[in-house]
Amino acid sequence: EVQLLHSGGCSVQPGGSLTLSCAVSGYRTGPNSIAWYRQASGKERGGVASIDRAGKPTYRESVKGRFTISQDKVKNILYLQMDNLKTEDSAEYFCAADSRPISSVVAGTPVFTKNGLDAWGQGTLVTVSS
Repeated sequence: EVQLLHSGGCSVQPGGSLTLSCAVSGYRTGPNSIAWYRQASGKERGGVASIDRAGKPTYRESVKGRFTISQDKVKNILYLQMDNLKTEDSAEYFCAADSRPISSVVAGTPVFTKNGLDAWGQGTLVTVSS
């Protein structure tokens, strides 16, 4: 059974930094892709960043240059380093993993799959406010 357990959410001021982590277990050879999604109150869940088995990252436009996704393949931990946080980054953040590619680029725009993924983390709340 694939399981994702993440931590690291809290409240920060605008301009601050925060790192989320997600421990991945249950894959014999590791997932094809792992990703971070977020869901703000009253909005749909959307992809934030993903990374594939080769380490290639994909970011939504609004976080490029501010967020960094990385993975420790030995410890099977996914990270999301978030810098220069903005109030609009406030949301519940979820990690997700799948044995297939999670993201693709369509007409220059990253598209993140939301349905049918192997597993989701339980969510962690990030609040950016002064």
